[in-house]
Amino acid sequence: MSELRSRLRHAYAQEAQMRDTRYKPEWKKRERQRFASLLKREEPVRLLEIGAGTGQDSLFFHEEGFVTLAIDLSPEMVAKCKEKGLDAQVMDATHLQFPDNSFDAVWSFNCLLHLPKREWNSMLAEIRRILAPGGLFYLGVYGGRDSEGIWEEDHCNPKRFFAFHTNDALCERVEQYFHILDFRSFRPEGQVLDLQALTLQVKGEGD
Repeated sequence: MSELRSRLRHAYAQEAQMRDTRYKPEWKKRERQRFASLLKREEPVRLLEIGAGTGQDSLFFHEEGFVTLAIDLSPEMVAKCKEKGLDAQVMDATHLQFPDNSFDAVWSFNCLLHLPKREWNSMLAEIRRILAPGGLFYLGVYGGRDSEGIWEEDHCNPKRFFAFHTNDALCERVEQYFHILDFRSFRPEGQVLDLQALTLQVKGEGD
């Protein structure tokens, strides 16, 4: 395991209990409800959450009727997911251990910004691979500026690594693998960075 991932796993191990009881702001709830509304259909929807944390969003999607699987790099976070009765596994977002076309949707909120930019292409290719044709991917990350490295203002110990993208750079990167159905950038109350919210769809072979 790389040093960056080891730092990240250690940081979140210490935060699992606190994050499990932390209040989720209404704007975050609206984001997941917005995505869920795009997935409603008669047949079962297979949804993967990448960076599930303690499983609050996965539990929401499960209760909405989706066949939900939660993955996270942190064993402590995965344990919290399992306490909620969720199907959850420890897994790295750049090495998704699933067959091709395994899921109809992927949800990832404020997780993939911990990956160095040099790993984003392999990560996006993996997500495209495990999504079924026409599958949807919600990507939510903080950003709006171009920077990468250990965030010195971070409250966690050890301090975490963050990769932030400008709006144009983020869209250019994801468009190599997905159609952008919706892009929004806004500053949530109390935050120092913008939230970049993208709804993406797998490109077909001829796209």
